[in-house]
Amino acid sequence: MKNVYIVMGVSGCGKSTIGKMLSKLLRVPFYDADDFHPQVNVDKMASGTPLQDEDRWPWLDSLALEIQQWSNDKGAVLACSALKESYRERLFSESAFAKAKQHFIYLNADFETISSRLASRKNHFFDPALLQSQFDTLEVPSYGIHIDVTLEKEVIINRVQQIIQL
Repeated sequence: MKNVYIVMGVSGCGKSTIGKMLSKLLRVPFYDADDFHPQVNVDKMASGTPLQDEDRWPWLDSLALEIQQWSNDKGAVLACSALKESYRERLFSESAFAKAKQHFIYLNADFETISSRLASRKNHFFDPALLQSQFDTLEVPSYGIHIDVTLEKEVIINRVQQIIQL
């Protein structure tokens, strides 16, 4: 079983940027969980309607199947908001979740930092008006690697590299 690293946090925190850099460093594929959303979820978010748990369960279940396949292959890095503990648990089988906890990389940021980033982001379906709902939903994990997103991306990657001992 190979490691699947989950780069997590609210929209706009840098999950895709950091995830791509980490996947290059690890020489494993990068995936963005947003690419696995059904169109109905994308349309909801684009219209400013927050997703409910009922919207997320099928998406998380499909990601769980992908994660299982990636771990059987060569591993991967997945950028995924994974805002609630129940969402993170759903991504792995019960037996795999305990080990997987060490492979979560939480990109920590405050509302003002992310709001500023989202205001300058172009061509993304996420409506910035939904940011508060993401912070309201967020359950910060008590495990994994926690990194401040205000650091330079190279510093973030270096810290992750040191922690996972590459």
